[in-house]
Amino acid sequence: MSRPSAYLDHAATTPMLPEAIEAMTEQLGRVGNASSLHAAGREVRKVVEESREAIAGALGARPSEVVFTSGGTEADNLAIKGLFWARRPRKRVLISSVEHHAALDPAAWLADSQGAQVELLKVDEHGRVHPDTLRAAIARDPGDVAMISIMWANNEVGTVQPVHALAAVAGDHGIPFHTDAVQAIGQLPVSFAESGADALTLTGHKIGGPMGAGALLLAKGVTPVSVQHGGGQERDVRSGTLDAPAIAGLAAAVRTAVKEQQAQHRHLTALRDELIDRVRRAVPDVVLNGDPVDRLPGNAHFSFPGCEGDALLMLLDARGIECSTGSACSAGVAQPSHVLLAMGAEAAAARGSLRFTLGHTSTHDDVDRLIEVLPAVVERARRAGLT
Repeated sequence: MSRPSAYLDHAATTPMLPEAIEAMTEQLGRVGNASSLHAAGREVRKVVEESREAIAGALGARPSEVVFTSGGTEADNLAIKGLFWARRPRKRVLISSVEHHAALDPAAWLADSQGAQVELLKVDEHGRVHPDTLRAAIARDPGDVAMISIMWANNEVGTVQPVHALAAVAGDHGIPFHTDAVQAIGQLPVSFAESGADALTLTGHKIGGPMGAGALLLAKGVTPVSVQHGGGQERDVRSGTLDAPAIAGLAAAVRTAVKEQQAQHRHLTALRDELIDRVRRAVPDVVLNGDPVDRLPGNAHFSFPGCEGDALLMLLDARGIECSTGSACSAGVAQPSHVLLAMGAEAAAARGSLRFTLGHTSTHDDVDRLIEVLPAVVERARRAGLT
């Protein structure tokens, strides 16, 4: 299968790294269950535990703090539901208004069926939660806050949250703090120990690893109630037979992404700034969303006045440009981005937005190809909007 003319949707999923493919492929022909006591099972268990150690070492965690999951959504569900249940009878859940639906929807389910009082933390015009906002929310009834969840970096507009400061506020009150770091790992320095977080979500396919493999880092002494029950694997927090090939691929991706993070940051920042500058020159009235400085190096998110994002997306796709209107999980949903609305954008602007995200395979040719077709695509989308 040939590569698209320009793949600009790395925040949705990024091509697998050669190191991850090799590590995963090496395990695919191996027989054995990591829970079995015979030789074949012990060999698979060794792969799993070495992978756990590699992930912990790369992310500033203890191996015992790494709980394998099927990906970011499961890890978010385990953290939010599990920590809420573990902290009963406390009812309040504080969560930012710009979270991915993998975090927002579990919180909403807790409110609908478990008696939780979910409070959405307001953000500024860049999508940032200020520590004072969190401090004020806690102060309304600190003894009734079950847990807090604020992502490390936003998947749509790329704004980086002040995670260390936010976790410190939660820590001052002894409240468990969870952060979804799915977008941050590999693009920003991430140390679980230094962050102050009690729980951290990561997934493989955003950093060049396989789909269907992720982890929840849980600080020592933090034990959420299990969401699924069975064989008692993963400290009895997440039961289920472990997918050793996927875990090996995940570990290789984490190790490589963290090792190359600084070089990738420099490369992607330069390429992103070039993309932003050239899009602004090609479409002078375009609006850049998110923090202009403190943002993910691979993220450029724009609103195109007079356009519908879905129309732009399909017109670009027809010309070999692959991007998104926001979260891939919300693609095709005809409603404005909740992230942009929370940032104060008008509904029309929130519907007329596109996200271009770069990764380890991105090149200047990708930017050239986008700029080559973008002005005509925007003009056609605007004409269509007037009919």
